Amino acid sequence: MSDSANLSAPNSMAGRDVAYCLHPYTNARAHEEKGPLIITHGKGVNVFDDQGKSYIEAMAGLWSTSLGFGEERLIDAANKQMKQLPYYHSFTHKTPIPPIELSEKLLAMAPVPMSKVFFANSGSEANDTVVKLVWYYNNAVGRPEKKKIISRIKGYHGVTVASASMTGLPANHTDFDLPIANILHTSCPHYWRFGLDGESEEDFSTRMADELEKMIQDEGPETIAAFIGEPVMGAGGVIVPPKGYWEKIQAVLKKYDILLIADEVICGFGRTGNAFGCETFGMKPDIISVAKALSSSYLPISAVMITDKLYQGIADNSAKIGVLGHGYTYSGHPVCAAVALETLKIYEERDLFVQAANTGERLQAGLAQFKDHPLVGEVRGVGLIAAVELVRDKVTKESFDPIGKVGTYLNERAIDEGLILRNMGDSIAFCPPLIITEDEIDQIIERFSVALDKTLHWAKEENLI
Repeated sequence: MSDSANLSAPNSMAGRDVAYCLHPYTNARAHEEKGPLIITHGKGVNVFDDQGKSYIEAMAGLWSTSLGFGEERLIDAANKQMKQLPYYHSFTHKTPIPPIELSEKLLAMAPVPMSKVFFANSGSEANDTVVKLVWYYNNAVGRPEKKKIISRIKGYHGVTVASASMTGLPANHTDFDLPIANILHTSCPHYWRFGLDGESEEDFSTRMADELEKMIQDEGPETIAAFIGEPVMGAGGVIVPPKGYWEKIQAVLKKYDILLIADEVICGFGRTGNAFGCETFGMKPDIISVAKALSSSYLPISAVMITDKLYQGIADNSAKIGVLGHGYTYSGHPVCAAVALETLKIYEERDLFVQAANTGERLQAGLAQFKDHPLVGEVRGVGLIAAVELVRDKVTKESFDPIGKVGTYLNERAIDEGLILRNMGDSIAFCPPLIITEDEIDQIIERFSVALDKTLHWAKEENLI
């Protein structure tokens, strides 16, 4: 933690933060005592605090700063568009140019044929939009009862009312009076954690599909509109689907005429070594939501892509009603869209998806060496996204109690070593920028190793293992 977190000086930046800011995903009372780590600037894969200390940003911010920090082409793209047209909207038959060009580019990149693109400002807004469009579509085609959306336990789809309802994590529901009606959650496909003794990955995937089918049958297939899933589950712990999972899940959905929504907010744009996670795992979605790496998070923008079948139903209904009554002030914001378009050009010109696949192999191999560490239960990942799960007992897979205490301690030791990770409970996530080099990956591994060993020493002293 930087010296600025000394809260004894109320006029310090840290003191002012505590006085005035309510932080997302933060224990507010703990923050009053601890204060913030203040990041002032970044370069490449590194960020720097207000004392000048550097950190490898091994989470790419929030799974998202794929081009790292200080990419001049994105800065220039924003400046150019800001001077030409700093804002205009896309309501009522009007539009600036950048969202037209960005839509065309996204549809050309899509892993399956898509027809139209709708812009929003965050992954949460994109997934809220998805819910509304699914409901709107089914009303349009005369299926008003077909409204339920199935998500998964530990899935993460955002924090707005509908997207947080689809998110399958307790902290996103507790005391927010969520989930709302028509949102269901099926089993989490984490084979290492939930597989039965003697059950193969394929058999586990079959069981996951069978449990989904039973839920559909119990609820009534005529009431189930869609299934939403991340190709790789991100904030739920970087859970890579087991063998055969998406093939079997999609067979069930097809059987009952249920739409597949691919939440590509984290996986999209190279994270798994392909342009989209759908390509990595053979998904054929009807709807795709993207955000984060769409603009390398330099500016907020997200998008929803839909098939022509959905578009035709939605278009007919807008004609019947007189308007598609949905949209955001900043949908297709020209500056954000210009930066996103330049981001996609950079990915293509620098062949960054292939680079991510190659450097991802080094990350996965580097983390695999910790499988025998006394604290490590599982190492998992694909491409440039991974997690190391800490457990109290490697044989029984018993978690620490309370979950998160040990993960938080390791996270803090990593910061001491100049490494920013993220613990989701006791699963430690890695998601570095796509531009990371093999030498920088080696530095991540070295710093993590030190933090892990310090955590082991502390856990023994605390009689946690």
